[in-house]
Amino acid sequence: MATVSLTRNDLCVLEKIKDPDFDPSASVLLDPSLPRDPHIIDTSVYERVSQREREIILSMQRLELQLAGLKPQTVSEPVQEYQRLVSQLNDLIAEYPNYASARNNRAQALRRLYGDTLLLGGHAEDADRLIQNPDTAEKCRMALVTLQDLETSISLLSPKMAFAAITPQAAKTLSLAYTQRAAIYHTTGKHIGEGRGSLQGGRRESKWSKLDFEEAASRDFAMGGRYGNDIAKGLAVSTNPTAKLCGQMVREAMKKEYGPAYGN
Repeated sequence: MATVSLTRNDLCVLEKIKDPDFDPSASVLLDPSLPRDPHIIDTSVYERVSQREREIILSMQRLELQLAGLKPQTVSEPVQEYQRLVSQLNDLIAEYPNYASARNNRAQALRRLYGDTLLLGGHAEDADRLIQNPDTAEKCRMALVTLQDLETSISLLSPKMAFAAITPQAAKTLSLAYTQRAAIYHTTGKHIGEGRGSLQGGRRESKWSKLDFEEAASRDFAMGGRYGNDIAKGLAVSTNPTAKLCGQMVREAMKKEYGPAYGN
């Protein structure tokens, strides 16, 4: 069987076809020798802080196993326990406000409590959230905290100069932060017609349209993919409103060429 050898340029062209925003010059440079967090240089301090964070996250994971019925339930009020663990993250962040990983994990915990519909007003349904009927004012406050945490995480860890190297740990947190924000934007974009956004506090998202959320979600999925999340990378293309429009145009052209049965 004949084999085909693709050059680096060939691979770049294929990536460009899949993702028009692909830029081969923007590859992430990883350097494991750098401090694992650029804002906590002291190794002993980093180990202490990350250990506190790990203990909180492990407690959340054990709680999730109980909620899924995979472990015997030892907590009678899982929502209260989740909130208690979030409070521990609050304390850690108050002590180390520039520790991006804790902010990323707090955002994930708040998404679990309030769902990815936390930017939407009214009673947007979300079967996966733990608090099924959150107070509107409380949900709005938590939405602001979640977005601010993700934004701060991204700002803290993003390279300050082009081609600057970052650690694998920083790349992973960046990937997660971008992907989490993309998930929130994507969900909001899907449902914003059913319930207008309730976000206050002067954030830019409070004025966004459905298309704004869709485009922002696609950009953030792309950045999540750039920093190592392959699923996010694929979603960046499938959620891109321009790409979807082009796809629809191509399908219509193919139907005209091959008949209405095409694509059925």
